[in-house]
Parts: sequence; structure tokens; C-alpha cells
Amino acid sequence: MLSSAQSNPKAATGNGNLVVISGPSGTGKTSICNLLLERLPQAVWSVSATTRPLRGSEAAGSSYEYIEPPDFDRRRANGEFLESAEYCGHWYGTPAAPVKRWIEQGKIVITEIDVQGGVQIASQMPNSCRIFVLPPDFDSLKARLEGRKTESADIMARRLQKADGEIAIARDSGCYQHFVTNDVLDDTVNEIIEIITG
Repeated sequence: MLSSAQSNPKAATGNGNLVVISGPSGTGKTSICNLLLERLPQAVWSVSATTRPLRGSEAAGSSYEYIEPPDFDRRRANGEFLESAEYCGHWYGTPAAPVKRWIEQGKIVITEIDVQGGVQIASQMPNSCRIFVLPPDFDSLKARLEGRKTESADIMARRLQKADGEIAIARDSGCYQHFVTNDVLDDTVNEIIEIITG
């Protein structure tokens, strides 16, 4: 498993910190985040806002905050998001207020966002810990997306097409301190915990 770092900031300090988990769809980001929340006592989940509809077993308020596009636009214009980005026709954003409150309380705030959001977070919160999750290879990525059975073939094809570009942006932008290949989930989570705890 590969892990590289441009710098080694401690993610957990007395004042808390934000941990960003990014990567192409199908790399296991959600499973990684769920296990981080189970294994890190000070970890809390940052619920992102989105304009896309609820899907599968998701629950409003815990998976995402589902809002209508006009409301999202208003909040975005008011600077209420730490980052926001459009992905596959829908908008996503990280509400700023709860993240800042939890950091002040010494929490490790876990968030799952795309690479566009990661670039914005790197600019706004340079002390955050930013981790990009890679698939072992593209065959396994395709198999994982097909196994979810939650999206149309067209959407899945678009996600696969975007994956190459997302990885290139993540590497070229320099905003991610760590790159981790998710082959065996438990090993990946243990590696990320080591990164977070310094």
C-alpha cells in the first residue's frame, strides 16, 4: 500500500482539525470514513449539503443534508460553505459553522469531498489533513461501481471517465499531503489512522 506525504502535519491537536478524505467514486471512501468514526474517539462526521436526490440506504441529515438548488445557491453566495463544487450535475458543499465549532471543541472532523473541494479546503484551511484514496486499478474500480447498483450505466460511465482526471488534479495541485491505495479496507483504515494521529 502506497502512502506519500509532502508534509506531516498532526491532524489531531488541542484545537482539533479537519480531515479530508477524497478520491474517485468507488474507491471505498464512505466505508473508510465510517470505520474512522468508529475507531477514533474524538472523530465526528461533517455532513455535506447536496442538491442531488437521496439514494439507496442514505438518510437525510446523516448521509447528506439534501437541499433544493435555489437554497444551495443562496447559502453559497452568503459564504456558508467551506467549499462547494458541482459534480455530475449536482452541487455539493461543506457547511462551515459546524466544522469550525467542532474544531474549537478539539474534535477530529471527518469529511468526504471531491477533489475540487479538496483544493478549496487546502486554500482556506491549510492546516487540515488531506488524504486522497486511490483504487488498486481501474478494473477493480469499475467492479465496485457496478456492484453498488445505485446508478444508471450512463452515470457510472461518467464517473469512470472522471476518475482519471480527478487523480491527475489531486497529484498536480499539490493540495493532498497523502495518497493511499485502498486494496484491503482494514489495512487502509489503519494506515489513515496513523496519518491522522501523526
